[in-house]
Amino acid sequence: MYAVVNTRQGRVRGRVAEGVNAFKGIPYAAPPFGANRFLPPRPAEPWSGVRDALAYGPKSPQPPYPPTVKLLLPPELATSGEDCLNLNIWSSDLGAAGQPVMVWIPGGVYAYHATGASPWYDGSRFARDGIVCVTIGYRVAADGFLYLGEGNANRGLLDQIAALEWVRENIAAFGGDPGNVTIFGESAGAMSVGTLLAMPRAAGLFRRAIAQSGAAHHVISAATAQRVGQRLAEKLGVEAIREAMAAVPMECLLQAQVAMEAELAAHPDPERWGGEVAAAMMLWQPVIDGETLPAHPMERLAAGAGTEVDLLVGTNADEHRLFLVPGGAIRQITAEALAGAVSAYGLPVETTLAAYRAAYPNASAGDLLAAIQTDWFWRIPAIRLADAHAKSASATYMYEFAWRSPQFGGLLGACHALEIAFVFDTLGKGTEPLLGTDPPQQLADAMHAAWCAFAAGGTPGWPKYNLERRATMRFNTASEVVDDPRAAERALWEGAR
Repeated sequence: MYAVVNTRQGRVRGRVAEGVNAFKGIPYAAPPFGANRFLPPRPAEPWSGVRDALAYGPKSPQPPYPPTVKLLLPPELATSGEDCLNLNIWSSDLGAAGQPVMVWIPGGVYAYHATGASPWYDGSRFARDGIVCVTIGYRVAADGFLYLGEGNANRGLLDQIAALEWVRENIAAFGGDPGNVTIFGESAGAMSVGTLLAMPRAAGLFRRAIAQSGAAHHVISAATAQRVGQRLAEKLGVEAIREAMAAVPMECLLQAQVAMEAELAAHPDPERWGGEVAAAMMLWQPVIDGETLPAHPMERLAAGAGTEVDLLVGTNADEHRLFLVPGGAIRQITAEALAGAVSAYGLPVETTLAAYRAAYPNASAGDLLAAIQTDWFWRIPAIRLADAHAKSASATYMYEFAWRSPQFGGLLGACHALEIAFVFDTLGKGTEPLLGTDPPQQLADAMHAAWCAFAAGGTPGWPKYNLERRATMRFNTASEVVDDPRAAERALWEGAR
């Protein structure tokens, strides 16, 4: 069966199966290539007749995934292509009077993935439960975040804003309420959520926000962004201006980015790359350009940005093990390397190691590094985002995902990306490499219901977060509220960068 809906650009035909209307590959902006290359998103051209929205659209051209984690991350049902600014919609009732809307912003370290076309992100379960679910694609890597000091910063984030504007203008035709939109994302998608909270152009486009394993901290200065852009231009042998970059063949541009990633991994020198890039090991990040992003997101949030938005934020208990376990790096960490990392994070070495050894008895140096990096990169930024937001009038909620994957002999723990299929209730849709063959459905039931409840009414089902209690829902096969989890380690980071 098929369903046809009128949008402002033209009519679209979707597929109806098991009571869910699915529309895929709808363009929310024009292809960002040709005359539009390295420019902010432009409106999609209207069409005549009925456009098929039966298959996922392409994703943004990008470098390949790092091989050590590729098989563990969300599988993709899209290939790269120019018409990459597209979205997908699932709705159970096209004639409904204003269902809550959830817009998913996928992750990928601002360099990979960034596509809504994955079986993990199938929105059918949200539609079944009265939510209109939207997943989007956006530009990443140089196409999304190259900055040369001549404007046009943060195109990847502006793509996300363009998608939200499209939702505001069109989602009522799919049964959604444009005044009750929740954005949610994971990893760089969650970092995008935290950054959108602070962006003036995003104000008013969403009522609630969920940040899964990402916060509002990973951004870079304009000077650092220009340093990265200049380095890319040098590798390509062209002038560091938009016109010259836009003329470079895509394959050459992608090869240069792969080479730069390898250089950064081998020599993360702050003098060469800029301190923010060297610390996070991320070439591409949102840029504080003074216009699209006027200041650091945390400064903006402290000054009152995002106060009208309800926030749910959290992390997984063992985030960084995804990056250390599959390739075996966790077994190669020495005591010297561990101490050096602690010092680089601005913490007192002996005090910090004593606290983490007390929290993780019998842990190896690699285990301790994974715990410390989980806190530095993921958990502490999420807590700081929650702290800043909780001082406002809006509701703030905190969670921790603690179920441990059985894969790699149980060594992955509750690693990065592990919670996604539980949130979408899509266990078994290509999740086996990361979750194993028998993940707990009752955990998916609990998390999915909490996300639906938050989107519908702003309350996920546990107490609000505040700086006195720090109530945190710990999701596991038996979930419970924990006050200020791992308080001793959290206190170590107060005042650290």
